[in-house]
Amino acid sequence: MNAAGQNGPYRAGLGTSGPGAPGAPRLRSRLSKQLEAYGIRLRTRELSPTARYELLAHGLPGMAIVLGMRPCRDASDPAPDRSGGPELAPAYLFWVRVQPDDHPAYETRIRQRAGEDDIDRMQPGDVVGCRVDPGDPDRVALYVPDPGEAPRVGITKILTSGRRAEATVLAAVPIAADYSGRDDPVLRLDLEIRAWDESEPWRVRIVQPVPLHAIDMVDLGRTLKIAFFTVDRGESVAVDWEATTGR
Repeated sequence: MNAAGQNGPYRAGLGTSGPGAPGAPRLRSRLSKQLEAYGIRLRTRELSPTARYELLAHGLPGMAIVLGMRPCRDASDPAPDRSGGPELAPAYLFWVRVQPDDHPAYETRIRQRAGEDDIDRMQPGDVVGCRVDPGDPDRVALYVPDPGEAPRVGITKILTSGRRAEATVLAAVPIAADYSGRDDPVLRLDLEIRAWDESEPWRVRIVQPVPLHAIDMVDLGRTLKIAFFTVDRGESVAVDWEATTGR
């Protein structure tokens, strides 16, 4: 579900810094809703340091799963600092599924800077903390949570260190698509898992990007190779697409 239908539960928004008339945020929100009806989203402008600090201090708390990310550089990036001062961290475009506390989840794109240490923990499948503007769900500040704060382990970490098992597809529902065609679609998968060292199979529901070449593997009854840490409802489960497809 995207943010188009989620503005209702949110209270009056935080102030928006930067140039523009006072009604500009409301106009942008209105235009975004109209475009979203056709599957088009306006790209979120990078928050200023002041606006990011304000959002981190006063925004609605939540978590976000990184669905995709890529470096970005455009005319809005400042020229490199040649005065010997500290350089700004690189900018990235994050495609995330945001889950604010006590509000429905939705997907959006965020342009944000991240240092080398943080970006290693903001890869597709990782869960990060976030703060959301209660008046504009597309104004989101991401941050790397302290160890133990995130409720779900990143996909990469599960595939690297998790136990191995097989799962049967019970249902597959698309919940997000990247309209630029650069990222994999995201599906909600209902699976029944069987592991050699567990006495009973169990069922989970996960949300995970699916490589385009593996889309035919999520049909009802197909078998997938998965990794997991423990028997739960899906928080520590990830599909190993490379092992499943051999690619």
